[in-house]
Amino acid sequence: MVDLHVQLAPSHPSGLLLANPVMTAAGTFGYGIEYSQLVDIQKLGAIVCKGTTLKPREGNPQPRLVETASGLLNSVGLQNIGVEAVVKDKAPVWAQWQVPVVVNVAGETIDEYAEVAARLEGVAGISGIEVNISCPNVASGGMEFGANPKAAAEVTASVKAVSSLPIIVKLSPSVTDIGEIASAVGEAGADAISLINTVVGMAIDIKRGKPSLGNIMGGLSGPAIKPIALCMVYKVAGIVDVPIIGCGGISCADDALEFIMAGASAVQVGTTNLTNPQTALDVLGGIKRFVEKEGIQKLSDIVGVARD
Repeated sequence: MVDLHVQLAPSHPSGLLLANPVMTAAGTFGYGIEYSQLVDIQKLGAIVCKGTTLKPREGNPQPRLVETASGLLNSVGLQNIGVEAVVKDKAPVWAQWQVPVVVNVAGETIDEYAEVAARLEGVAGISGIEVNISCPNVASGGMEFGANPKAAAEVTASVKAVSSLPIIVKLSPSVTDIGEIASAVGEAGADAISLINTVVGMAIDIKRGKPSLGNIMGGLSGPAIKPIALCMVYKVAGIVDVPIIGCGGISCADDALEFIMAGASAVQVGTTNLTNPQTALDVLGGIKRFVEKEGIQKLSDIVGVARD
């Protein structure tokens, strides 16, 4: 029997143990509840819910999604129901599940990040927090924290100070030195690092002569960004001592295995959930077949093997 377990927070008192390395990425799987009627979500390693802010957000103007070659531009703008509704309406459902749920949190100020995290403290059904300092689709907050090592560290430390949950920090690719940012959040106490978020991009409707997105620019995701994400995972894996979660363009088991061999302990499946809700489970099945065929006893044996 192959051991696919992943410990995402080995230095944390309670840890964050996943049955397998396949997670869903924030913003592509709703709150998990929506997909529970379509796929067996309990077989997943973990679910990361959509970005959650202190107050409900209406998000950006339409249109918000534009397909591109091998990718998707989105400018949702963190539309969400707010942390109070998450605690009241979603967490009680999650508490009945075996699959752990991680809440992705965002804010416009450092204090706001801390306040959202504080309101999640002690809530049954929440297994961890993913701090989103990398969203390119909001006017303030998000990526402005993720682009500066000092600010990234301050946000991480502020959330750690008010939460007893394992803390994952999600980084942006739109920085000069991803290693510097990763080191800063690691030193500030991040239990794990998730990378990458979307790459800033845009499209123009030539018939209208106007930007295709209502917010002009958005975040590019999907297979087009996989080489960028893979490169950044490989680089960061050689710098930090905390587990890495690889994300960006994963649509099959081979993609996921590349990230794992580059140094990721777990992976997140994102954009392809929107076209095939079964993708994450297909990825998991493919990983199982690969390790069994290759005679690998523990998944951890191949984490970072491409670095050797």
